[in-house]
Amino acid sequence: MPAGTRLEQYTVVRSLSSGGFSEVYLALDQYDRKYAIKEYLPLAMSARRDMHDVTVVNELDRDAFKLGLKCFFEEARILAGIQHPNIVRVSNFFRANQTVYMVMDYTEGRPLAKEIELSPHGIAEPRLRRLFAELIGGLREVHLQQLLHLDIKPANIYLRRNGTPVLLDFGAARQTLGRAQHLGSMFTPGYAAPEQYDAQGKLGPWTDIYGLGACLYVAMGGDKLQAADQRLKQDKIVPASKAFARYYSPELLALVDDCLSLDPLTRLASLSEMQKRLRSTHYVTPAPPRGVSAWLRRMMGKRA
Repeated sequence: MPAGTRLEQYTVVRSLSSGGFSEVYLALDQYDRKYAIKEYLPLAMSARRDMHDVTVVNELDRDAFKLGLKCFFEEARILAGIQHPNIVRVSNFFRANQTVYMVMDYTEGRPLAKEIELSPHGIAEPRLRRLFAELIGGLREVHLQQLLHLDIKPANIYLRRNGTPVLLDFGAARQTLGRAQHLGSMFTPGYAAPEQYDAQGKLGPWTDIYGLGACLYVAMGGDKLQAADQRLKQDKIVPASKAFARYYSPELLALVDDCLSLDPLTRLASLSEMQKRLRSTHYVTPAPPRGVSAWLRRMMGKRA
């Protein structure tokens, strides 16, 4: 939608991001407060008409479009009832232009993906433990409402200017639509669990735990993981306990490996257990190797 478009009491300023499932806009209310407004817009089956209304391109996709819209609306309703500092706050949701909009607080900061880019040799263990323990606190509240995230990745973990994390862009509606219509990838390879590739796969908290483990692996300085469906054929991932043994405690490395198990039955299944292990103070990081200055730079999350 063009700048200046009115959506109830909000005015669109510009587009913030665009994907295959939704569009997100920066908008202002009548008091010039900033919001991020997410629009349900699955491009595989819909298009914008007259710059505003969303229409289904093929009539055969109408039922699928309605299913996704219903899930999107329900997702907004659930998130609007959750008040947690580490979960994006949904302050309003409404129907307009033949679709649904979700109004979220606009947060100043940067995504974890950018932080990882600026720390190519890994983020320090104490900071990683704190960030992910806080994030899990919010995710547990979401799971209690029977809602999964299903697209946990560094781009969807936002760091406020004060350093606290907030989880963005829940994908339950997107995942439901993808499974129903086989629309291709409705998740992010490298962060999605194996069961997300299977239309009959059972999803649960363990699915989000895989995504958290993948984020930790990358935040330690690892490359983006091999896609899970390819791992099932030939697993080429070096376990965290081997890849980062010189820089992180055995306890944290074991936790990451437990999160990244391909089999949901052997994967760490409890967010409370994951949070407990992250908050543990009974761990010892490896002694500085030769070239201690490089080791210190890595542990402080700075460039080598």
